Amino acid sequence: MTSGLWELVLKGVWVTIQLLVLSALLATAVSFVVGVARTHRLKFVRFLAGFYTEVFRGTSALVMIFWVFFVLPPAFGWQLVPLWAGTLALGLTYGAYGSEIVRGALAAVDPAQREGGIALSFTPWQRMKLILLPQAVPEMIPPFSNLLIELLKGTALVSIMGMGDLAFSGNLVRLALQESAEIYTYILVIYFVIAFLLTRLMRGLEKKLKAGAGKARVRRPDPEPKRPETTNAGGAVR
Repeated sequence: MTSGLWELVLKGVWVTIQLLVLSALLATAVSFVVGVARTHRLKFVRFLAGFYTEVFRGTSALVMIFWVFFVLPPAFGWQLVPLWAGTLALGLTYGAYGSEIVRGALAAVDPAQREGGIALSFTPWQRMKLILLPQAVPEMIPPFSNLLIELLKGTALVSIMGMGDLAFSGNLVRLALQESAEIYTYILVIYFVIAFLLTRLMRGLEKKLKAGAGKARVRRPDPEPKRPETTNAGGAVR
């Protein structure tokens, strides 16, 4: 490929990374807000959070992008640029999946920890901040890592809006060169490299959080030392 075509691909990589970061931030915020709401003591709050989760988990991300980009403008009289439309659609969709990760991790915390917070007269927010989240967040990292990789692959869907992401740029290069195998191989390798770097980053974050949570290795108690045997005057051992 010529330098101009490589420049087009690199611009597509940059657009993909921007979209990934923005949608991941939105999905993370949605995941924690909705996931914590799924454990709320009020049934109405749990219902709203569950309704949101079921709606966005049960709809296609591709159709959601269509809806945000093509349906919202005539309905509300304003137009989102492709970057923000893709961020909104992907963030809300993958945030619904992430909310189940948060809910499951919070539910997995030992109930005795909650009871201890109640015994100490902690408010619900204090129990969540000081007891539940510090123990639950490290357990969320592996499934969140998988979800982040899925989000990376989902960013290719925004090419339907004509957004110049990696998939869209690769397709333009393919049309210019009429070389499908070579171009799409390059695109696959680039996606793999980004995914590999994200995986290593999330593993490092997981180790750091678990170390900060104080999960130290349990030491076995030292065996009790044997008492020396003595004999009495008659020669009997005691």
